[in-house]
Formats: sequence, C-alpha cells, structure tokens
Amino acid sequence: MIERPSPSPASARHARASRREASDGITVRPAHMADLPLIVELRLALLREHGDNPIYERLRPDAPDRARRLFAAQLRSPDEVIFLGEVDGEVSGILRCIQTGGLPLLFPATHGYISSVYVVPRARRRGVLRALLAAAIQWCESRGLTELRLHNASDNAVANAAWDALGFRIVEHLRVRRLA
Repeated sequence: MIERPSPSPASARHARASRREASDGITVRPAHMADLPLIVELRLALLREHGDNPIYERLRPDAPDRARRLFAAQLRSPDEVIFLGEVDGEVSGILRCIQTGGLPLLFPATHGYISSVYVVPRARRRGVLRALLAAAIQWCESRGLTELRLHNASDNAVANAAWDALGFRIVEHLRVRRLA
C-alpha cells in the first residue's frame, strides 16, 4: 500500500467530511494538495506498469517533475477531482474525473471523463475500482452530467473486462502511427 502524508488540520477536517465509506474497509475521498506525492507515485506506477504500450513506453526522464506541476494544477482545477481509494486506511487506488466539453455538433454539451485510474496490485479485486467509480458517478451527477467516458489501453485484457463489467462499452478506437 502507499504511505499517506499527514494532512493539515483544515484538509483533515475536509477529508473526514467528504469520505465515502464503501464495503470491505474501502474508503474513497477527494485528494488534497497534501496528497500530491501519493498522486505522483500512483500515476507514475500506472504508466510504468504499461511500459510496453506504444504510447506509455515513451515516459520522459523528467516525468516526476512534470507530474508534480501537472497534478498540482489538476488538484486546483474547479472542473476536476482526483479520488483516492483507501483499503484499511492505506491509499490503494486513484481515479481522476473531469467535467469536459463534448463535441460541438453532438449532445451532451459536457460529460464526465475518467482518466488515470490505478489500483495497486495487492488491493486489486477487492472493490477499490468499483468504489472509486461510484464516487466519480456521484460527483458527475452532482454537476448534472449524464454521461461518463474513458480511454484505456486496448491491450489490457484485465482493464477491458473490468470496464465492461462496470457498464462501459467500446465506441471508438484510438490508433497511432509514428511518423519519425
């Protein structure tokens, strides 16, 4: 599991007020700036775990520094949330959800977009993903959003099965052709 930093008193009060207790000792809460080291660690672990993927294999050497800046900006954004899933008090998973604009000629005008989903290997198949998704759905519904979208690696059979089981269906494919 991942060690959690000690939050400030104000962020600790906010975290307690916004925690969602799921079953089997799983708790989901919004991340705060004090969680930035955990967020960087989890999201880089996700990229490294899929290092043989044609997109994710190109991790930059300065990725940790870039990640800190990027993820700090995401934590400050009013249009997105990063949820952390805890198993028995240890951070074990992450999910980022964004309110984003749709295509200009199609409905819905805005939708929820899920990204950067990762559950540490020893916490998998315990309901962490389901609990994180439930928090994201609740967040989207509170904003009046009626649709959730996501991308996942096509070569990840476990992720494909999980997202299928959670009600997502494939509606497009991302293709890559390197030019250089």
